[in-house]
Amino acid sequence: MKNIVAFFSGLIFALGLGISGMTRPDVVKGFLDITGNWNWSLMGVMIGAILVHSIAYRLIMKRKSPILEREFYVPTKKGIDARLVLGAIIFGVGWGWGGICPGPSIVNLAGGATSIVIFVLFMLLGMKVFQWFDNRVLSK
Repeated sequence: MKNIVAFFSGLIFALGLGISGMTRPDVVKGFLDITGNWNWSLMGVMIGAILVHSIAYRLIMKRKSPILEREFYVPTKKGIDARLVLGAIIFGVGWGWGGICPGPSIVNLAGGATSIVIFVLFMLLGMKVFQWFDNRVLSK
């Protein structure tokens, strides 16, 4: 049952990314270009997502447990550290440079575009490099 729910949740998420324009690097780059020809259309997507999440999260967290799990898995770490800052910088640079972030890039793999395949491969490589760096430098 969990796999069926996960599949349909992912499918709905992928459709939402596609419909909203989040899978189109030109739209994302236009949104990030606030000093040039700013494309504000993704602002509505972000505001809608924040509203839905803030309401749903409060309602869901009132439950004793999730529907398909025994307990909630909520991050307990609250502080800002080097891992968070470095990860945010890497994510932001990648998002701005490529015009796409991890979720939409996975959705775009279905199209088979060489640029997206290369992006995903380098994204995975970047995750491994950060994991190595974290284990040897940041976690000490």
